[in-house]
Amino acid sequence: MTRALEDVKVADFTWVVAGPLCVRILADFGAQVIHVETGTRLDPIRYTPPYKDNIPGTNRSGYFHNYNSNKYGITLNLKHPKATEIVRRLIQWADIVAENFNPGVMQRVGLSYEEVREIKPDIIMISLGSKGQTGPQAHLPAFGAHLAALSGFTATTGWPDRDPPVIFGAYTDSIAGRFGAATLLAALDYRRRTGKGQYIDLSQSEAGIEFLAPPLLDYDANRRILERHGNRHPSTAPHGAYRCQGEDRWCAVAVFTDEEWKSMCKVMGNPSWAEEDRFATFLGRKQNEEELDHLIEQWTMNYSAEEVMTLLQEAGVSAGVVETAEDLHSDPQLKHRHHFWVLEHQEIGHSTYDSTGSHLSKTPAELHKAAHTLGEDNYYAYTQILGLSDEEFVDLLEQGVFD
Repeated sequence: MTRALEDVKVADFTWVVAGPLCVRILADFGAQVIHVETGTRLDPIRYTPPYKDNIPGTNRSGYFHNYNSNKYGITLNLKHPKATEIVRRLIQWADIVAENFNPGVMQRVGLSYEEVREIKPDIIMISLGSKGQTGPQAHLPAFGAHLAALSGFTATTGWPDRDPPVIFGAYTDSIAGRFGAATLLAALDYRRRTGKGQYIDLSQSEAGIEFLAPPLLDYDANRRILERHGNRHPSTAPHGAYRCQGEDRWCAVAVFTDEEWKSMCKVMGNPSWAEEDRFATFLGRKQNEEELDHLIEQWTMNYSAEEVMTLLQEAGVSAGVVETAEDLHSDPQLKHRHHFWVLEHQEIGHSTYDSTGSHLSKTPAELHKAAHTLGEDNYYAYTQILGLSDEEFVDLLEQGVFD
């Protein structure tokens, strides 16, 4: 075995972000994935920018590419009467069935867990719905930005004198996808030990709330409500993003101890203001934080963000450039860890993909296949994996089963 999950097969009925990300993590570690779509109702992420070369198109979305690499992509019209036998073959082939539609969708197309288990008793199935499959809010329509607000992230993010911002990206999707991958690994281990499959009902909203455990516990114990406070930290000062040389260039700095503060002062040339009593202790720095930030920025503005980061890191102070997308592609740490992979896509040619970010020394993740164009792998998947003859494939194609 060269990859940890190379003997695992996944029937992927997911769309948008949470589900595709969950399954892609498995695919990166070797799982064989068939991603099921339909051309009659496109995945919204397929027409979400950014697009390669800013040219819109069904097969040109960077979002779709990043969450669906390493998968075989097929189209299948689940509402067609003759799709039933295809689905049956797919379930019999798979170890895992994944979906993240609203509650009731899979039941309406005959793919509830009970129906899937009748086809393959030891199947593992995961649903990554926005609010889970049960409860008073389960059937409320939702999407990533909406769930981030409902979960509490929006209210606690931003500046105290401004309205809460919309958090960039589908934040709860990004959390739920990774939680989902972990639970599937646990389910695979359970099946290996017991021979039994299981059904996993994972709520994107509830997975997100796990990341708010500290403020929830603080409220429960102390009745304190976490408010918006920009880049500041309740027990650290200075703590913020400071303007540097150049247009819109910033460096994030966090000083956690008095010793680190002394080291930072030394890097700044021990300015006279830094020796004032009001900045000698954490409490003093916290009480005078606004002026402290202003004075620090008067120093950082004389250097590039990279210079500020290097000077402070060498002195043992936490600091990092606030990187643009262009910065990320030349970041030496990401390059060292082989974070970005360049793959050849059928329509847009060379394109860059993120890795999962997790490394296994003996069975490393690998990106080997660019995201699929719509229905790109129909012939291969249906004939070589699911066992249809050429005649059967052509007949079903002409009848619209693969729409």
